[in-house]
Amino acid sequence: QVQLVESGGGLAQPGGSLRLSCAASGSISSTNAMGWYRQAPGKQRELVASIMMVGRTNYADSVKGRFTISRDTAKNTVYLQMNSLKPEDTAVYYCVVLYSGIIPVSWGQGTQVTVSS
Repeated sequence: QVQLVESGGGLAQPGGSLRLSCAASGSISSTNAMGWYRQAPGKQRELVASIMMVGRTNYADSVKGRFTISRDTAKNTVYLQMNSLKPEDTAVYYCVVLYSGIIPVSWGQGTQVTVSS
């Protein structure tokens, strides 16, 4: 099973930026995707962004135009660049592998993102 290790969370001010990284050990099928879920206190987990191994991306409406997901195939790493952060972006962010681009089958340990002045 693929192991996922996230880094890059922390504290940012509203309007600020953070970049999350997720390093995957092992290969990921070209029919699968990697992505980021988040879970805020008292709320359900939601898929924030995903990227197919062939490059197609998908974003939640709440982050479109602010977040960008990208990958470095050589490093087997996925990134989430988060700009124009809002307090409602505060959550634990989880890196995932998505079977067929849809079903989460591997999870990272999570990294906390807090947006506050």
